[in-house]
Amino acid sequence: MSAKTKKEPQLFKQVVTNNDEISPGVHVISFRRNYDFLPGQVVKIAVDTDHPPRIYSICSGNQEDEIRILFNIKDDGFLTPIMAAMIPGDNLYISEPYGSFLGTNEPAWWIATGTGIAPFYAMYRAGLSENKTLIHGVRQLNQFYFEYELEWSMGENYVRCCSQEQSCDVFPGRITSYLSSLPELPNVRYYLCGKALMVVEVRDLLIEKGIDYSNIIAEIYF
Repeated sequence: MSAKTKKEPQLFKQVVTNNDEISPGVHVISFRRNYDFLPGQVVKIAVDTDHPPRIYSICSGNQEDEIRILFNIKDDGFLTPIMAAMIPGDNLYISEPYGSFLGTNEPAWWIATGTGIAPFYAMYRAGLSENKTLIHGVRQLNQFYFEYELEWSMGENYVRCCSQEQSCDVFPGRITSYLSSLPELPNVRYYLCGKALMVVEVRDLLIEKGIDYSNIIAEIYF
């Protein structure tokens, strides 16, 4: 279907049930789950019917009563400053979930930067973390969202990489530096979620280390 004829998904009014600032400028906003979804899928979100929606990964398990969305405030943006100021009872406009960046029960590595952790947290909450390694790269230590829960559950299979601050049990550098330091990588699926530059750099590095292109699945955040 061409771009001219492709229909935008319909948006439905949803009532905000909660809005927590979990780190400076980073929020988790919630609303009731009125439909089924698969872990890793996205929704389109708008604050009214006059402005175009943006795409966000669902950040909650698919059996939970609420759907949660993780986002950071874009100071020059329209949508996120309004979302950050919302309180329970306010309205959002949400599409039904869609997308093919889906978690499975197969062994895999999950690789994320920043808020790109969202779909992997949804997969984890849906019970798909067995046989998984999760690598999360951030600039500052307060950006390891959900780290206490993930560390308690996944143990050594939860790897944190921080490029600008240091702490015990955290790799001092970017994800690419961590991957480069490994003598070999397992022959599993690699799921990448983050900004385009990270996805390209990590994809190329994985290929250089012998991972087949068909085993690399990417979701790019804009």
